[in-house]
Amino acid sequence: MKRTIVIIIVVALVGLLAFRLISNKKHIDSKKQVVDNSNVRVSVNVAKVESKISDKSLTLVGTVAANQVIDVKSEVAGKVKGLNFKLGDFVGKGKALASIDNTIRELSVQNAEQSLADAKQNQERYKNLYEGGGATKAQFDQYNLVYNNAKIQLSQAKKQLSDAVIPAPISGYITTKPIEAGSFVNVGSPIATIVDISSLKVQLNVSEKDIYSMKLNDKVKISATVYPGIFYEGRISFISVIGDAAHNYPVEISIKNNPKNPLKAGTYVDLGFEQKSKISTLQIPREALMGSLKDGKVYVLDTANHIARLRSVVLGADRGTSLEVLKGLKEGENVITSGQINLADSMKVTIIK
Repeated sequence: MKRTIVIIIVVALVGLLAFRLISNKKHIDSKKQVVDNSNVRVSVNVAKVESKISDKSLTLVGTVAANQVIDVKSEVAGKVKGLNFKLGDFVGKGKALASIDNTIRELSVQNAEQSLADAKQNQERYKNLYEGGGATKAQFDQYNLVYNNAKIQLSQAKKQLSDAVIPAPISGYITTKPIEAGSFVNVGSPIATIVDISSLKVQLNVSEKDIYSMKLNDKVKISATVYPGIFYEGRISFISVIGDAAHNYPVEISIKNNPKNPLKAGTYVDLGFEQKSKISTLQIPREALMGSLKDGKVYVLDTANHIARLRSVVLGADRGTSLEVLKGLKEGENVITSGQINLADSMKVTIIK
């Protein structure tokens, strides 16, 4: 009897355990069931791939250079009697910078003047004799030649005398002062360097891909970090017709300096060029981009099935609100511009009206 009861109890426990296992398996299997997304649709916005000719902005960095830098040199030899400038002075064009001892040159002028007076007297006397038949033409020509040579010698003497005073050839700032009063200079000795920064020029090299969209007199927007928020207007004044080995072309931009915010030669500046593209390019809104510019992907609408197809694209210029597409899309296709976060390749979509 007891044995029968034990057997019944064991059978009941085994049955209860089997029931529990089967129940747990059904519960686990129910959680593993794959949700059927075939009818799930994601709401999206789309935009057409368009071919456009658009403005593009090119920003480069250049270095400011002075409009003129003149090394003033002595044209005569002698002792410096006086200097009329200091380092850093602003001098106007024509101002006497220095004077060289001119005692000998003054004597040379006096001698030349006396020689000219004597030659003129002889020339006039022989002219009268020649006209009156008292002298030959050869004699008159000889004294006439002496007279003309005397005029040339006087002009040369006066030129040397005037060269003893050295004027500023341009208006500008003195940046070097290699001599002092009392020093001796020779012909060609440096006296000063004058820099004109009333107008400036920016010198830079431009790559081959950008140089063909530039032309002379194009406006350029210029700024410098030393004057935040201040802009200068420049114009392209020179474009080289020959590039270097790296296919870069020298370009110069002329600027009027700003007296309130003056730039110094040697300053780095940012240059903004507004360029008009001459070739149509395919463009898409920036919002359509998935991933980076180097590894771009977009969702393209399969209009027949209303399905989003993930596609790789090769991108070109970044135009701010739009991106240039070099490869991977065709004009007229629709790219998805919103809702991508909920998308996967080949999912169905609903276009938001």
